[in-house]
Amino acid sequence: MSMSKTSKMLQYVNYRMRVTMQDGRQLVGKFMAFDRHMNLVLADAEEFRKAPSKKGQSEEERDLRRSLGFILIRGENVISLTVEGPPPPDDGRGKNASIAPVGPGTGRAAGRGIAAPAPGQAPAGLGGPARGVGGPTPGMMQPRPQVSAAPVQYGGPPGGRGMPPPGMPPPGMPPPGMMPPGMPPPGMPPPGMPPPGMGPGRGMPPPGGPPRMMPPPGMPPPR
Repeated sequence: MSMSKTSKMLQYVNYRMRVTMQDGRQLVGKFMAFDRHMNLVLADAEEFRKAPSKKGQSEEERDLRRSLGFILIRGENVISLTVEGPPPPDDGRGKNASIAPVGPGTGRAAGRGIAAPAPGQAPAGLGGPARGVGGPTPGMMQPRPQVSAAPVQYGGPPGGRGMPPPGMPPPGMPPPGMMPPGMPPPGMPPPGMPPPGMGPGRGMPPPGGPPRMMPPPGMPPPR
């Protein structure tokens, strides 16, 4: 695109333009931008096209309208570009907008009831945790005096050192109801003695009989 065409296109920026496409559609919208390939950008665009009539109805074509919004059009599909309407009027907020006169008051920083800090001090709330909130109070951080006292001697178990608690047997004695180690239960003979009603063991003479001869050392006893 030559420079003359570019300067001429710039005159129509923000105008409402009608773009005719190769397939017969027409797009109407606010002309926002373009490039050297004639790619166009439209805002608040609307599409208009003609559709064939249905069977049994009039032969006239129907006009269909569709809202597209912000779109980009390829330049190779554009046939013509015509002006549909001028740009919208300015709302008065531009360079020529009226400016209110300056009053006699002075501007100050608005706070929330917090006094301004003194020079060289941090504002309130930024100099550390507030008292009782976010940390211990200054009094709790002060060192406490050391208090010394005499050692306390606690009492030992009842009955003296080494004595069992009440209801427990002394050390080495079985609990109540149990026989000492090595003692047979009630009604049983001591270890090495035959049960009641049985004769003496092997090598022992019967009751009232003479003692048997003992073999010499190293010889087995007689059978």
